[in-house]
Amino acid sequence: RSVWNTTNLINHNININESLVAELLDNGNFVLRYSNSKSFFLWESFDYPTDTLLPGMKLGWDCNKKLNKNLTSWKSLKDPSSGSYVFAIETWKVSHGLILDQGQLRYRTDSTYSSFMNITETEEEVSHSLKNNTTNVSSISILQMTYIGSLRLMELVGEEMHIKLYYPNDFCDIYNVCGDNSYCNFNNKGRQNCLCIEGFQLGHDQYVSSLTKTKKRCVKKSYSSCHKKEFKKMKNMKLPDTQYTTVETKVGFEECQKKCVMSCNCTAFANVDMGTGGL
Repeated sequence: RSVWNTTNLINHNININESLVAELLDNGNFVLRYSNSKSFFLWESFDYPTDTLLPGMKLGWDCNKKLNKNLTSWKSLKDPSSGSYVFAIETWKVSHGLILDQGQLRYRTDSTYSSFMNITETEEEVSHSLKNNTTNVSSISILQMTYIGSLRLMELVGEEMHIKLYYPNDFCDIYNVCGDNSYCNFNNKGRQNCLCIEGFQLGHDQYVSSLTKTKKRCVKKSYSSCHKKEFKKMKNMKLPDTQYTTVETKVGFEECQKKCVMSCNCTAFANVDMGTGGL
């Protein structure tokens, strides 16, 4: 029984008078093209990722092809059918990678992610692709969404496989694990806990409900004038979701701070340059 054939492409303006060629390229891309064309592909496997991202592939939104490319995990180690974990690219300005489990957001990538990914944000596409961070011509980088829900960056050198990055690493990588106005902290014993940001404290009667537990919420200790703000610099923090924030990529640090001071709705600002790890 055929699960895919070239007749599925009749609606893609194929010239039936031209002969078609199916070819597996050196980079792993399986393409369908006209026999007299080497660069124009009627169909290519790189547009339909499974659980693995190879060099030359892109994840994210392709406006021209109207495709949203994600990585989907295997169901189990021995079952390559689609599992419950998906690595997707958020299409808001200053995009990030998201790990979802059965459609629910579990993790969002941190600043280290941009050190090995090229991020492109234009009107035509919002895409993420692997950087070429090695001078070893015999090595190849691979990004995989595993069946256990972790994102794994590997480098294949000859027949040896080296894990370069494993995400998530710990409790603090869980999305919104601590709630509003708080942060996840490592203490001297290596334990992780949630603390209120300076100027906030645990509320006595304000709670945030979830499906699994109820936790106290950090609230302001006092309220001052809108334009009399004091900012505390916090390092190694993830940028907030940009869906409900103002993003201006062309202003400097000082100008950004001034704009935040003048807006009563602005309570914090961050360095958008993820390549340097943010603030």
